[in-house]
Amino acid sequence: MQEIVMTVTSKGQVTIPAEVRRILGIRKNQKIALVINRAGEVKLKVPRYPNIDSIVGKAGRLSRPIAWHELRTVARAERLSSKASRHHG
Repeated sequence: MQEIVMTVTSKGQVTIPAEVRRILGIRKNQKIALVINRAGEVKLKVPRYPNIDSIVGKAGRLSRPIAWHELRTVARAERLSSKASRHHG
C-alpha cells in the first residue's frame, strides 16, 4: 500500500496529487466523494451518481403511475422496516 501525504490549507483545502487523479480518472470540476467507514478509515472515490442528471432512467419505470401520497406511504414503510432490521440485526 502506498501512502501519499497532502497538506491542508488554512481554508481546509487539499490538492489531490496528479498520480491519484490519474488513477481515479478525476478531471477538472468533477465531483469526488470521501467515504468514511465505522473504523474511521476514509477513502476517496469517484461517486457513481455525482449529480441528479446522472441518475435519470437508472431506476426503471413503474408499472402504473403512483400518486405522491401513495409514494410517501411506501417510502415511510420501507424506512421503518429498514430501521427495525438494523436494530434487530
